[in-house]
Amino acid sequence: GGVTLLLHDKTYIMWKPTVLYWLLAAVLLIANAFFKKNFIQQMMGKMLNAPKPVWDKLNLAWVVFLVILGFVNLYVAFNYSENAWVNFKLFGVTSIMFLFIIGQTLLLKQYLIEPVDEKESK
Repeated sequence: GGVTLLLHDKTYIMWKPTVLYWLLAAVLLIANAFFKKNFIQQMMGKMLNAPKPVWDKLNLAWVVFLVILGFVNLYVAFNYSENAWVNFKLFGVTSIMFLFIIGQTLLLKQYLIEPVDEKESK
């Protein structure tokens, strides 16, 4: 935002989502590979009772998804109008992310932990 306004160049704002996607992908990959920290597991571990290989695949799926999303953002940003890019960023990315999460949910439903009802446990 600020660099775009300062330099009067919309290129920076168009690159921003890609940089963020790739940065998040790098963090997920490096944390898991070098520090044995799976942030996806840390965020979702109370909802899923999955073995380590499943968590590692889920982490890798997010890494690949974010890298591809970054490339798609660049493709749309530099091959279509600014208006088309804004629509893609607002509606396309949201829809793609939603479908990705729904797909994950369907694949991981066998590992879901059933919530304990407070009333039933008493």
